[in-house]
Amino acid sequence: MQFLTDRAVCVGQKQLDMDRQAIQSLLRYNGELEQKQTLEVIETELDEVTHSRAYLDEQIDLVQQAQSDKHSLTTRIAAAAGFRAHEPGTLLPKDEREPDFREAHSEHRFAGQEDWVAYTVIGKGGLCREARLPKELADELEARRLEKPIWRIDRGIPYKTYYDIGFGKQWSDSFSKASTRVLNWSHGAHGLRHTYAQKRMEELMRYCCYEEALKAVSQELGHLRPDITLAYLR
Repeated sequence: MQFLTDRAVCVGQKQLDMDRQAIQSLLRYNGELEQKQTLEVIETELDEVTHSRAYLDEQIDLVQQAQSDKHSLTTRIAAAAGFRAHEPGTLLPKDEREPDFREAHSEHRFAGQEDWVAYTVIGKGGLCREARLPKELADELEARRLEKPIWRIDRGIPYKTYYDIGFGKQWSDSFSKASTRVLNWSHGAHGLRHTYAQKRMEELMRYCCYEEALKAVSQELGHLRPDITLAYLR
């Protein structure tokens, strides 16, 4: 699933589906999947990555001011952590859900964010990873904690959500409309991942060399291969 998630940045939907089907056939042959069991369909990010571009902090601030409270908070959270559109809807404190184990974590991951609050999010393919938010954003988020989690559907996929904030297509549409109103253009909400990647590369290179910074940023974004993150640095 991590391989397919990384491939989603590089290839179109047809090729991604062919890769998934090939892996699925192999796992069935090996007995690791039942004959009728399938792998989750991963949607390509190629178009979003190719066309999205980073926003300036001032531009993000103008956009979030033009959104409703719950969408504004999501915009600031997504910019602070480099989330995909659906990922804010899966937020949960790290002490309530452990991330999936990754053997080769970079020692520089979250460097400079030691005082930030640790959460986990569910990325593409159901992969759970750690993410961190500044204390003030975490406080705003916790103020919107639901008494009981609820299931919400985004693009046909159910997500168990713990906070009353925007996410997925509704938030992404809100971001694009607000950006068009105040900036007269929009690179889409995916541009916030570009912003995060570029800012984090600058920050992490105070602690380590370019290659190590790239490795750390790729893991913070939920990629296994550092070269995938290069698409966000153009």
